[in-house]
Amino acid sequence: MSLVSRLKLSFPSTNQLIISILIAGLGWVSGQALSRIDQDLRIMYTEYTLGAADLAHISADVIRYRNTIIRSLEAENQTTFERITESLPAQRARIQHAVDRYAAAGLRVSRSGRSEEKDIQAVRESLDQYFHVASKTVDLLSQVWRAGSGAEATELRRKAEIHAADNGGPKVMQVSLALDRLLETVADVAKDMRDEGTKTILSTSYWIVGGSFFIALLNLFLSRASQAPASRPEETIRPDSPLGLPGDGSNPALRAD
Repeated sequence: MSLVSRLKLSFPSTNQLIISILIAGLGWVSGQALSRIDQDLRIMYTEYTLGAADLAHISADVIRYRNTIIRSLEAENQTTFERITESLPAQRARIQHAVDRYAAAGLRVSRSGRSEEKDIQAVRESLDQYFHVASKTVDLLSQVWRAGSGAEATELRRKAEIHAADNGGPKVMQVSLALDRLLETVADVAKDMRDEGTKTILSTSYWIVGGSFFIALLNLFLSRASQAPASRPEETIRPDSPLGLPGDGSNPALRAD
């Protein structure tokens, strides 16, 4: 047999086409489901696992910012005060950058109705209010070193301490509560995504198992149908057999003639 005849392909039968289409369709459905699960896992890691870590860092940075303000209240001279407060702009920029980076991700609403967009907006508003109060405290402390007398400097420092305690403390608590609500919302949304992924995995498994059994049974029945013997003719006549016509020797009466 030549190589050309060996490589000659025959057109598939109808049964083969049906089974091939079913297998391809089952593979496509499975691939789409796995691709969606992979995308959800990437989102959960990049936007929620890392995002939750960034939010935790925001809380720590706000406390660090607050401690810097308190240290500046205890500065003994202007040089020490300026050295302590020179890090405040960088700390504030780092906090706001972390909030903006999380807000730039795809914000969602949980099944329970908790909205990430509303909670991140509440965090921003609470941070703006606290930074406004902290800036006023720093401005009062800056005036201490420009005061014309010791009594005026003492009065300005007392106002700064009262302002930091009565206004700054509640604002820091407000920021902490807003961050806690946002973290709870993030946990709810991540739980919803996990439940959806689990549901997708189960439904895909059912499709794969059920489709495999269906294709196997269909292949079995189609194979039996194609192998069934064709209906036999009632009688075949060989060329060398007598025709058995009237007048043939098969009639005893005529054979005696």
